Amino acid sequence: MATKVAIQGGRASFHDMAVRNYFGENSIQLNECRTFRDQFVQLMQGEVDYVVMAIENSLAGSILQNFSLIEKFKVQIMGEVYLRVQQNILALPGQTLGDINTVWSHPMALHQCNEFLESYPNFRSVEKFDTAESAREIRKKSLNGVAAIASTLAAEIYELDVLASDIENIKDNYTRFWIISKSDNHIAAPTDKATITFHVKHKVGSLVDVLNIFRASDVNLAMIQSTPIPGRPDEYAFHVDVEWSSKELFESALKLVGNVASEIHILGKYKSGAKPYDNPQSR
Repeated sequence: MATKVAIQGGRASFHDMAVRNYFGENSIQLNECRTFRDQFVQLMQGEVDYVVMAIENSLAGSILQNFSLIEKFKVQIMGEVYLRVQQNILALPGQTLGDINTVWSHPMALHQCNEFLESYPNFRSVEKFDTAESAREIRKKSLNGVAAIASTLAAEIYELDVLASDIENIKDNYTRFWIISKSDNHIAAPTDKATITFHVKHKVGSLVDVLNIFRASDVNLAMIQSTPIPGRPDEYAFHVDVEWSSKELFESALKLVGNVASEIHILGKYKSGAKPYDNPQSR
């Protein structure tokens, strides 16, 4: 039976590539969603087994709305995958960059490639909801003069030419994706990383008190991100990724943090994914 996975965007998108990277190429059924929220609705309704969702990009930063979605739907992060982002200009065969007047793509992709785009004054950037869908629409409608910023996989699937490759501003650019399920029952591998959300009291030093507990317990903070708490002015929720070499020290630190933080939620414990720059061949 095929594993059903909901992604934001379509076939040949970077979400699709993240699914292939994590689950492999075989026995996967993709459910294409227009929004991140749609993914969670499908998961909660039992239409899919997993959600694969981008959470941060090394150039553009965290996608804050997705932290809120995970908390709202009370799901579990069960894994992560890092994907090197290589952006390309794709168009119908037989065209050159000089023939292009409009470039379509997801807003983040346009942002990641703005230096290249600004070097072509004749280009007009148009935001679309997905990179691969931009490529698919160009092929479906046979649009001359229009290009998409998307992956080489999109070029292969939709039979488009690559007019320029690796056009992203920063070459060591990667996106981190979370693999999400309704519960943590799917986690089989030993865990060494967790994502935690906590609230602290609105007083001087409250955040430092929490961070010092992790430091004293030899638990590394790999990421920290704050978001406002709706209806509670001047108060913030803090989202942290923590990594440990000793699960016992992590569990002990978590109990101590529970005594300091006003609220604490474990969004998931999972095996840390290999970053693209861990592999010399990815450079």
